Amino acid sequence: MTGKELCIKLGITPEIPTDWSFSAVTRDSRRVRPGTLFVAERGARLDGHDFAEQAAAAGAVAIAGEREGLTTLAGLPYLRVPDARIACGVAAHALAGDPTRSLTVVGITGTNGKTSTAHMVEAILNHAGRPCANFGTITFRVGGEELPAPHTTPFAEDLVALFQKAQNSGQRHVVMEVSSHALDQERVAGILFDVAVFTNLTRDHLDYHQDMEAYFLAKRKLFERVGQFHPPKENGIAPFTVVARNGDYWERFRQASPVPCLTCGPGGEIFAEKIQMTLSGSRFLLVTPGGTVPVSMRMTGAHNIQNALCAATVCVGLGVSLEQIAGGLESMPCVPGRFETVDRGQPFHVVVDYAHTDDGLRNVLEAIRPLCRGRIICVFGCGGDRDRGKRPKMGAVAAALSHYIVLTSDNPRTEDPLRILMDIEVGLQQQGKRKYEDYEVVENREEAIRRAIRLARPDDVVLIAGKGHETYQIIGTEKYPFDDREVAARALEELQS
Repeated sequence: MTGKELCIKLGITPEIPTDWSFSAVTRDSRRVRPGTLFVAERGARLDGHDFAEQAAAAGAVAIAGEREGLTTLAGLPYLRVPDARIACGVAAHALAGDPTRSLTVVGITGTNGKTSTAHMVEAILNHAGRPCANFGTITFRVGGEELPAPHTTPFAEDLVALFQKAQNSGQRHVVMEVSSHALDQERVAGILFDVAVFTNLTRDHLDYHQDMEAYFLAKRKLFERVGQFHPPKENGIAPFTVVARNGDYWERFRQASPVPCLTCGPGGEIFAEKIQMTLSGSRFLLVTPGGTVPVSMRMTGAHNIQNALCAATVCVGLGVSLEQIAGGLESMPCVPGRFETVDRGQPFHVVVDYAHTDDGLRNVLEAIRPLCRGRIICVFGCGGDRDRGKRPKMGAVAAALSHYIVLTSDNPRTEDPLRILMDIEVGLQQQGKRKYEDYEVVENREEAIRRAIRLARPDDVVLIAGKGHETYQIIGTEKYPFDDREVAARALEELQS
């Protein structure tokens, strides 16, 4: 690809000669090889321009960045672009032949529910005979393989390789979670989205976005770019968006949609009736403009029914039959770490869930509360080096909806774990909860899980919240093996030995 061709793709008039060509692109100077365009991004901690010499020495042919007044850097042509991150994404996808032009791409954004909704879309499409890849928080499932997911949404040059793999393996649909960080950092630049989905927006990541408006604006970027491709793709899909009608932001997302928008949930075009739930699953009637169909699935709770409605609405828009939608949801196994039960024959229930925001915790506890014949014992903490403001909020939710609480470490990172727990305690105490009567603090997470399980009586529910599918705990700057499900299973086995 030539520099001139890239400028045409970006819609810019270059200030330098662009007769040079490149065969690879990266934002990481360590990954430069001969023939690479090095994109010098300004990050929160590092500036790619400081690594220009390293990139040149490794064989870079040119550098793209946002600095004014430069025509060369480290002896290489310097192409000034309006946004280096967008340039990196567009270049990466163009070099790969724009694989998303031949794929149907569904992007899902929101604070909670992205992973479950994505798994549901994947299950339905695969059940309907439409092979679908899934790029998400837990794993990347593509081409019959499961690959580790270092980020919910990878950086552009890695992401395009996943799309190529899906394309080469015959998968014609990709469903992907799109995080607010990825949207803000333009990791999805170059992707041609056919469908955008909004699940909900509640407080999270404010350590990064600073306030809810900035968080909203980052999420909205997905809706603003759906269907923005010329010429039209040849997959026969008319681009559309899906909005879950809940919370304070859904109307703003609907208004931001440049293409037809379908809504789901109470008051939407697609909704659920005759809902029945147990701790092991749920049943409901899926109502759509094209008819109704009974649905049975292994996930429970109003929030998961809302996730199923989002997935069903996507698939209705893609032309999947209602019978195939119902069959896909029924055949889907539980999503790892999302209302996942741990059963070793004990007379009470143990549930592991990823809920790590006040809204997420509320959703899970509200799902459990009407189904629990005993007490709810809640084990949770909050991550370190993250938004402190949500800690007392999570404490208040747990206080309102649990009978007893065991506070413990989540991923404390470089913060003092006891300081984090004290922040959460503020929310508990504001709700009138007393230490040792209504809650206790056990900093060690494994001991906390053991403690909660020892406290449980028949018909109780022990909810272990916050980490879900994660198989590690971050203490300081180190990751240590840790899986809530495995720890709970061992504690249950010890209880019965």
